[in-house]
Amino acid sequence: MLAAGGSSRLGQPKQLLPYRGATLLGHVLDVAREAQFHQRLCVVGGGAGAVRAAVDFRGVEVIENREFGQGCSSSIAAALAAVDPASDVLVLMLGDQPGVSAGTVARLLAGRGRAPLAACAYDDGRGHPLAFARGLFTELAALHGDRGVWKLLDRHAGDLVDVRVAGRVPRDVDTWEDYRAVLASCPGPLAPRVPAPSRPCARSSPTCRR
Repeated sequence: MLAAGGSSRLGQPKQLLPYRGATLLGHVLDVAREAQFHQRLCVVGGGAGAVRAAVDFRGVEVIENREFGQGCSSSIAAALAAVDPASDVLVLMLGDQPGVSAGTVARLLAGRGRAPLAACAYDDGRGHPLAFARGLFTELAALHGDRGVWKLLDRHAGDLVDVRVAGRVPRDVDTWEDYRAVLASCPGPLAPRVPAPSRPCARSSPTCRR
Protein backbone atom coordinates (compact mmCIF):
# COMPACT_ATOMS: atom_id res chain seq x y z
CA MET A 1 0.00 0.00 0.00
CA LEU A 2 1.31 3.43 -0.94
CA ALA A 3 0.84 6.13 1.72
CA ALA A 4 3.98 8.21 1.37
CA GLY A 5 2.66 11.39 -0.26
CA GLY A 6 3.74 14.73 1.14
CA SER A 7 0.16 16.16 1.21
CA SER A 8 1.38 19.58 0.05
CA ARG A 9 -2.04 20.52 -1.36
CA LEU A 10 -3.64 19.97 2.05
CA GLY A 11 -0.96 21.42 4.30
CA GLN A 12 -1.23 18.48 6.73
CA PRO A 13 -0.84 14.68 6.49
CA LYS A 14 -3.83 13.41 4.56
CA GLN A 15 -3.22 9.94 5.98
CA LEU A 16 -4.54 11.26 9.32
CA LEU A 17 -7.70 12.97 8.08
CA PRO A 18 -10.78 11.71 9.99
CA TYR A 19 -12.79 9.07 8.15
CA ARG A 20 -15.53 6.76 9.47
CA GLY A 21 -14.50 7.21 13.08
CA ALA A 22 -10.82 6.57 12.37
CA THR A 23 -8.33 7.99 9.86
CA LEU A 24 -8.19 7.84 6.10
CA LEU A 25 -5.18 5.52 6.11
CA GLY A 26 -6.55 3.49 9.01
CA HIS A 27 -9.68 2.75 6.99
CA VAL A 28 -7.70 1.60 3.95
CA LEU A 29 -5.56 -0.62 6.16
CA ASP A 30 -8.76 -2.20 7.52
CA VAL A 31 -9.76 -2.95 3.93
CA ALA A 32 -6.38 -4.62 3.38
CA ARG A 33 -6.87 -6.71 6.52
CA GLU A 34 -10.33 -7.76 5.34
CA ALA A 35 -8.84 -8.78 2.00
CA GLN A 36 -6.75 -11.37 3.89
CA PHE A 37 -3.50 -10.88 2.02
CA HIS A 38 -0.62 -13.20 2.81
CA GLN A 39 1.51 -10.12 3.56
CA ARG A 40 0.62 -6.46 4.10
CA LEU A 41 3.16 -3.72 3.42
CA CYS A 42 2.52 0.00 3.88
CA VAL A 43 5.00 2.58 2.60
CA VAL A 44 4.99 5.90 4.45
CA GLY A 45 7.01 9.03 3.75
CA GLY A 46 5.69 12.54 4.37
CA GLY A 47 4.80 13.00 8.04
CA ALA A 48 6.00 9.46 8.77
CA GLY A 49 6.52 10.06 12.50
CA ALA A 50 3.02 11.42 13.06
CA VAL A 51 1.49 8.70 10.88
CA ARG A 52 3.29 5.91 12.76
CA ALA A 53 2.11 7.36 16.09
CA ALA A 54 -1.54 7.79 15.13
CA VAL A 55 -2.44 4.87 12.84
CA ASP A 56 -3.10 1.26 13.86
CA PHE A 57 -0.54 -0.79 11.91
CA ARG A 58 -1.26 -4.14 13.53
CA GLY A 59 -0.59 -6.94 11.05
CA VAL A 60 1.13 -4.52 8.68
CA GLU A 61 4.84 -4.07 7.96
CA VAL A 62 5.65 -0.36 7.75
CA ILE A 63 8.35 0.79 5.35
CA GLU A 64 9.61 4.36 5.40
CA ASN A 65 10.52 5.86 2.03
CA ARG A 66 12.75 8.89 2.57
CA GLU A 67 12.80 9.47 -1.19
CA PHE A 68 9.04 9.93 -1.46
CA GLY A 69 9.52 13.30 -3.17
CA GLN A 70 10.76 11.43 -6.26
CA GLY A 71 7.27 10.06 -6.91
CA CYS A 72 5.28 6.98 -6.11
CA SER A 73 7.59 4.73 -8.13
CA SER A 74 10.17 5.12 -5.36
CA SER A 75 7.59 3.82 -2.87
CA ILE A 76 6.83 0.82 -5.07
CA ALA A 77 10.54 0.00 -5.19
CA ALA A 78 10.77 0.28 -1.40
CA ALA A 79 7.86 -2.12 -0.97
CA LEU A 80 9.21 -4.65 -3.44
CA ALA A 81 12.43 -4.95 -1.45
CA ALA A 82 10.37 -6.30 1.44
CA VAL A 83 8.00 -8.63 -0.44
CA ASP A 84 8.01 -12.23 0.76
CA PRO A 85 9.95 -14.40 -1.73
CA ALA A 86 7.03 -16.84 -1.63
CA SER A 87 4.57 -14.25 -2.96
CA ASP A 88 3.72 -14.60 -6.63
CA VAL A 89 1.54 -11.51 -7.05
CA LEU A 90 1.60 -7.94 -5.75
CA VAL A 91 -1.63 -5.98 -5.29
CA LEU A 92 -1.01 -2.23 -5.37
CA MET A 93 -3.42 -0.11 -3.33
CA LEU A 94 -3.42 3.61 -2.53
CA GLY A 95 -3.58 4.78 1.08
CA ASP A 96 -5.74 7.79 0.18
CA GLN A 97 -8.42 5.93 -1.79
CA PRO A 98 -11.07 4.84 0.75
CA GLY A 99 -13.65 3.95 -1.90
CA VAL A 100 -11.85 0.68 -2.69
CA SER A 101 -13.36 -2.29 -0.83
CA ALA A 102 -12.18 -5.79 -0.03
CA GLY A 103 -14.75 -6.93 -2.60
CA THR A 104 -12.98 -4.86 -5.24
CA VAL A 105 -9.70 -6.61 -4.41
CA ALA A 106 -11.35 -10.03 -4.55
CA ARG A 107 -12.92 -9.25 -7.93
CA LEU A 108 -9.56 -8.06 -9.30
CA LEU A 109 -7.74 -11.23 -8.25
CA ALA A 110 -10.51 -13.54 -9.43
CA GLY A 111 -10.68 -11.79 -12.81
CA ARG A 112 -6.92 -11.73 -13.25
CA GLY A 113 -6.63 -15.46 -13.71
CA ARG A 114 -2.95 -16.11 -14.51
CA ALA A 115 -2.38 -12.87 -16.42
CA PRO A 116 0.91 -11.03 -15.72
CA LEU A 117 -0.97 -7.90 -14.70
CA ALA A 118 -4.53 -6.75 -14.11
CA ALA A 119 -6.33 -3.48 -13.44
CA CYS A 120 -9.83 -2.50 -12.38
CA ALA A 121 -12.00 -1.35 -15.29
CA TYR A 122 -14.54 1.06 -13.80
CA ASP A 123 -17.40 2.72 -15.65
CA ASP A 124 -15.29 5.82 -16.35
CA GLY A 125 -11.85 4.30 -16.84
CA ARG A 126 -9.02 2.17 -15.51
CA GLY A 127 -7.95 2.50 -11.89
CA HIS A 128 -6.53 0.97 -8.72
CA PRO A 129 -6.07 -1.50 -7.24
CA LEU A 130 -3.65 -3.11 -9.67
CA ALA A 131 -2.15 -6.61 -9.63
CA PHE A 132 1.32 -7.61 -10.87
CA ALA A 133 2.77 -11.11 -11.21
CA ARG A 134 6.26 -11.76 -9.84
CA GLY A 135 7.69 -11.82 -13.36
CA LEU A 136 7.17 -8.05 -13.49
CA PHE A 137 8.70 -7.20 -10.10
CA THR A 138 12.12 -6.31 -11.52
CA GLU A 139 10.56 -3.96 -14.05
CA LEU A 140 8.32 -2.45 -11.36
CA ALA A 141 11.32 -1.74 -9.15
CA ALA A 142 13.04 0.17 -11.97
CA LEU A 143 10.20 2.64 -12.59
CA HIS A 144 10.60 6.40 -12.09
CA GLY A 145 8.25 9.23 -11.21
CA ASP A 146 4.51 9.32 -10.56
CA ARG A 147 3.36 7.91 -13.90
CA GLY A 148 5.80 5.03 -14.19
CA VAL A 149 3.30 2.36 -13.24
CA TRP A 150 0.86 3.51 -15.91
CA LYS A 151 3.59 3.50 -18.53
CA LEU A 152 4.33 -0.08 -17.51
CA LEU A 153 0.70 -1.01 -18.11
CA ASP A 154 0.88 0.62 -21.52
CA ARG A 155 4.06 -1.30 -22.42
CA HIS A 156 2.41 -4.58 -21.48
CA ALA A 157 -1.00 -3.82 -22.94
CA GLY A 158 -1.13 -7.21 -24.64
CA ASP A 159 -0.71 -9.00 -21.32
CA LEU A 160 -3.04 -6.76 -19.31
CA VAL A 161 -6.44 -7.96 -18.13
CA ASP A 162 -9.02 -5.26 -17.36
CA VAL A 163 -11.37 -6.61 -14.70
CA ARG A 164 -14.85 -5.08 -14.79
CA VAL A 165 -15.82 -3.29 -11.56
CA ALA A 166 -19.12 -1.44 -11.33
CA GLY A 167 -19.10 2.25 -10.48
CA ARG A 168 -16.76 5.15 -11.06
CA VAL A 169 -13.02 5.14 -10.32
CA PRO A 170 -12.77 5.65 -6.54
CA ARG A 171 -11.63 9.15 -5.71
CA ASP A 172 -8.25 9.61 -4.07
CA VAL A 173 -7.67 12.51 -1.71
CA ASP A 174 -5.25 15.17 -2.93
CA THR A 175 -7.22 18.35 -2.16
CA TRP A 176 -9.83 19.59 0.33
CA GLU A 177 -12.40 19.27 -2.46
CA ASP A 178 -11.50 15.58 -2.83
CA TYR A 179 -11.80 15.08 0.92
CA ARG A 180 -15.23 16.72 1.07
CA ALA A 181 -16.36 14.54 -1.81
CA VAL A 182 -15.28 11.25 -0.22
CA LEU A 183 -16.89 12.28 3.08
CA ALA A 184 -20.14 13.12 1.33
CA SER A 185 -20.19 9.75 -0.43
CA CYS A 186 -19.46 7.55 2.58
CA PRO A 187 -22.20 6.17 4.82
CA GLY A 188 -21.46 6.07 8.52
CA PRO A 189 -20.79 8.54 11.35
CA LEU A 190 -21.39 12.24 10.81
CA ALA A 191 -18.57 13.67 8.73
CA PRO A 192 -16.25 16.10 10.51
CA ARG A 193 -16.13 19.76 9.62
CA VAL A 194 -13.56 20.28 6.88
CA PRO A 195 -11.38 23.37 7.37
CA ALA A 196 -10.27 25.56 4.50
CA PRO A 197 -6.64 25.14 3.46
CA SER A 198 -4.32 27.43 5.40
CA ARG A 199 -2.15 28.26 2.40
CA PRO A 200 -2.21 27.81 -1.37
CA CYS A 201 -0.67 24.76 -2.95
CA ALA A 202 2.92 25.21 -4.01
CA ARG A 203 3.22 21.87 -5.79
CA SER A 204 1.36 18.62 -6.08
CA SER A 205 2.08 15.70 -3.80
CA PRO A 206 3.31 12.41 -5.28
CA THR A 207 0.45 10.14 -6.34
CA CYS A 208 0.02 7.24 -8.71
CA ARG A 209 -2.59 8.79 -10.94
CA ARG A 210 -2.88 8.68 -14.69
